Amino acid sequence: MKKFLATICAATLLLTGCGGEELADKPASNFSGAAVKLGTITKLNTDEKTFGETLDNFAESIGIKGTKHLPKFYDNLTAMQMGVEAGEIEAISTYNSVANYIVANNDKMEIVPNDALNKIQDSFCFAVRKDDTALKDDLDKVIDEMKSDGSLDKLTKEYITDVDKTNPPKVEIAKIDGADTIKIGITGDLPPLDLILADGQPAGFNTAMLAEISKRLGKNVEVVNIESGARAAALEAKLINVVFWVIVPISDKISADIDKPEGLELSKPYFQDNVAVIQLKK
Repeated sequence: MKKFLATICAATLLLTGCGGEELADKPASNFSGAAVKLGTITKLNTDEKTFGETLDNFAESIGIKGTKHLPKFYDNLTAMQMGVEAGEIEAISTYNSVANYIVANNDKMEIVPNDALNKIQDSFCFAVRKDDTALKDDLDKVIDEMKSDGSLDKLTKEYITDVDKTNPPKVEIAKIDGADTIKIGITGDLPPLDLILADGQPAGFNTAMLAEISKRLGKNVEVVNIESGARAAALEAKLINVVFWVIVPISDKISADIDKPEGLELSKPYFQDNVAVIQLKK
């Protein structure tokens, strides 16, 4: 587990666009007035230069002036980890839950306090092919049910809030004889949300969600390991039916389609988290 987690210096700011909360108080940025080389998972509908300008505009809109973001795209976490250790980048964007998980398992890393990007809150959902409307409807229905009966809050507490960060539990997905199968892509990019253990077995909050979805829909779930940069291509090629996605608050500073290629449809969100920035300890 330690070896696996040493490769995790998380992902995203997967800016797509389906909601989020109002941006709050203006923070004092740790990188204010500096040029920041920032690692992030490859965006599927923009380039590094345009993405950097988007982050600069956002920082300025909340009162942080003079900060210049210089994003570098990576297709997986191992490459991103190598990038920060080699000095290609100075920091990595991820989420509070992920940052806390990483620093608990990797004593080389620390969370950057009061960064401008901390005020972005993203939402987590499922992505399906646009023509797969029945599957999207099924996923939305299960998400609504789980919110209403409290089971979503229970899973959040068990697999995110109270999880043992150094020894997360495995998640078993029961098999249903004769049932249809939904293939769902997992990247392992966002522990303890999207997590693959050292033995290769999927775990974490999203896998626990899959187990509950399988039970409620009466369908089998087959987990397919994919890289983040290939998630849309895997959907389009029908190698998978569903992949986890992240969406951000829509504003005049952040394009709704910055990481959402055509042909994708997004489910209702089932979890929200604020962006966090991590770096090697100084």
